[in-house]
Amino acid sequence: MPLAQTNLYTEEDYYNLPEDVRAELIDGSLIYNQAAPSRIHQTILSELHTTINNYIKSRSSSCKVYPAPFAVKLREDRTTIVEPDISVICDRNKLTDQGCSGAPDWIIEIVSPSNSSHDYVRKLNLYMDAGVREYWIVDPSKSSIFVYYLEKKNFKAEAYTFHDKIKVNIYDDLYIDFAELDL
Repeated sequence: MPLAQTNLYTEEDYYNLPEDVRAELIDGSLIYNQAAPSRIHQTILSELHTTINNYIKSRSSSCKVYPAPFAVKLREDRTTIVEPDISVICDRNKLTDQGCSGAPDWIIEIVSPSNSSHDYVRKLNLYMDAGVREYWIVDPSKSSIFVYYLEKKNFKAEAYTFHDKIKVNIYDDLYIDFAELDL
């Protein structure tokens, strides 16, 4: 009996999706983002993007911050393109007209109840393997933030709450105080 044939999608398939369709391409599989983000998701996204962008601008840094939807091609194999909630890229050579080609320096994902394992397991491993220097998982339902930062080839993890002031490891002097965000 022949095995079931599975479709492996590529970068070309991803970029040919209709504009109103949000999806990610992970190891050749298209994963569709079906539900619109919640109000708290969008509030957290807006607050963090504004805080990070203001910091970068105040330092005349070469880094750029992009909110979703923003395509990040993690590997050259053309089978993995993700759309993190927030991407910080400090090597402008990675920026293309279509997004980012290579690992961002810092990624933030805001967990949606329908796809929490996607952020906690699948993306954590993808980002570590790709060499993302820092990865934050913000979970509104638990009022928690998990900070992973690359030490050698493994992520070191720390847990925080929405009452904490958190040091951003890729910068010497950036702290984000979640208690001061307008959540």
